[in-house]
Amino acid sequence: MLDVRNLNLHYGHSRILRDVSLSAEVGKVTCLMGMNGVGKTSLLKAISGTHPRTDGDMVLNGQSVARNAKAFALAKLGVGYVPQGRDVFPLMTVRENLETGFACLERSERSVPDEIFDLFPVLHDMRNRRGGDLSGGQQQQLAIARALVTKPKLLLLDEPTEGIQPNIIKQIGDVIRYLRDQGDMAIILVEQFFDFAFDLGDEFAVLNRGEITLRKPAADLSRDELLANVSL
Repeated sequence: MLDVRNLNLHYGHSRILRDVSLSAEVGKVTCLMGMNGVGKTSLLKAISGTHPRTDGDMVLNGQSVARNAKAFALAKLGVGYVPQGRDVFPLMTVRENLETGFACLERSERSVPDEIFDLFPVLHDMRNRRGGDLSGGQQQQLAIARALVTKPKLLLLDEPTEGIQPNIIKQIGDVIRYLRDQGDMAIILVEQFFDFAFDLGDEFAVLNRGEITLRKPAADLSRDELLANVSL
């Protein structure tokens, strides 16, 4: 679904990502791990089009993506992005937040699937409440649901457990497993909660100072080896 080769990204004169290569397959969770500040969020922003990559090639579902492709164009190509911090619209209702995902869909596809509320029942119960009135965990569920409304082929999740209570972390984990097992999307998960990521991941990549220092499938990677690389 996704193949990134030799991607570089700059903020001003600072080089944040250095010749990063990463792939993500349909039906698998690719976990991107590393310490704070190593470039994980920047890589997701480059893939999603919210920050232009300086150079490097990106192929999505067999289609080459222009370096300056905007986030809206990538969303129409099937990239769903759940940013760190959720970015829900606080004054809009839950229903209205979900409907913002319609923008990149054909008119005939503009509906919220019942499956969304099956995955996140609380959103159905609170669909007329303002996004800003939801708890942090409920906002995270809303952010994921809003991305799913766009019918993504590639789902990017940036720290979905950050600041979330344990029962909702478990629910989010169950949703990620369900989406993976449906076999129709690739998932890239950036996560600091080590056990959560290790339990979910099918493929692992570790970033350190803007470079990929480890890429291995879960079958070839022990917990101790991953932990040692993430801690560098």
